[in-house]
Amino acid sequence: MIEDKEWSARKANFGVTTSPLPPDPKLAVTVAISPRTLFDMVAENKIYANQGVEQYIAYQVEHEDEILNPGHSFPFVKALMTVNSRLRELYPDSEELFDIVLMTNSHAEVAVRLIRSINHYNLTIERFCMTGGQSPIGYLKAYDTNLYLSKDPEKVTEAVEVGIAAATMYSPDYETEFSETQLRVAFDGDAMIFSDESEIIMKQSGMEMFFEHEKKNEDILLAQGPLKGFLDVLGKLQRKFCTKDERVACPIRTFLITARSAATSGVRVIKTLKSWGLEIDEAFFAAGAPKEPLLKKIKPHILFDDQMFNIQAGKTFGTTTSANASGHYSKSGATGWRLGLQPQMFSQKP
Repeated sequence: MIEDKEWSARKANFGVTTSPLPPDPKLAVTVAISPRTLFDMVAENKIYANQGVEQYIAYQVEHEDEILNPGHSFPFVKALMTVNSRLRELYPDSEELFDIVLMTNSHAEVAVRLIRSINHYNLTIERFCMTGGQSPIGYLKAYDTNLYLSKDPEKVTEAVEVGIAAATMYSPDYETEFSETQLRVAFDGDAMIFSDESEIIMKQSGMEMFFEHEKKNEDILLAQGPLKGFLDVLGKLQRKFCTKDERVACPIRTFLITARSAATSGVRVIKTLKSWGLEIDEAFFAAGAPKEPLLKKIKPHILFDDQMFNIQAGKTFGTTTSANASGHYSKSGATGWRLGLQPQMFSQKP
């Protein structure tokens, strides 16, 4: 493709470097994150909120030689880098990699501290978007963004409104040790991987009507939810490892943790996943039981869930959790159900 040749030529102009160069944005899985999710910037954010932008900039410039401490999304980003490293070993010329973009409404004056911190931790983050006080949301499509992660629920809402997959990140209550060799991603079922059709029935009509509905419709596939596309992406990358006989050592592992009961409402879930050609590495039907013990054992780098009590459970065990600002879902016309993350945004790039 002409675009591929152009991208290769542009990368050649970067010169000789010991760091891996970013993949072609048209082929990569682009994750845009805010600096506050990557680094611990609580003190800096207080200055911004209480003293204003000028004092914030002055503080960052004055402390630009001080390395920022890792934030709550740091292990998740490191895990993405691990997957990239393994993929490059097996497929040296492949551009199907994770591409991390740092996206912020900060001014360029604060970039020095961010760059030095990124280089200090050997993170491959080459692309920045710094909008000088303006919302960065308008640039998400220009960066071919698949997923936008932020601590600011208002920005997440903005992203969703313009059709970009986005989720609000919640900090864990304490630090925990995560796998350094495997990206571990946990998903809720209804309203996340699957549509919220069944969940609405349960909330409006109760459990008995929910069970009756699922039994009656167990041969009718569930509609896709907002995270089905992201699961597609992870599955596609997993298959690249399986092709090289690396299934056991695959650096990606996925988990389904659903409140459904396997006996009364699990058939439809299994049939739907099978019809999609998707494999979940580990599936847990909690039948309404608390998810905390499972999360403590799994230790996912990130948990995607639409219920705030599950978000809190993940935080309690040190997991970075992700949902929209309110923890509720809403109908969005032709774009389907949304909960921070839009289903269509993880379709394959041209």
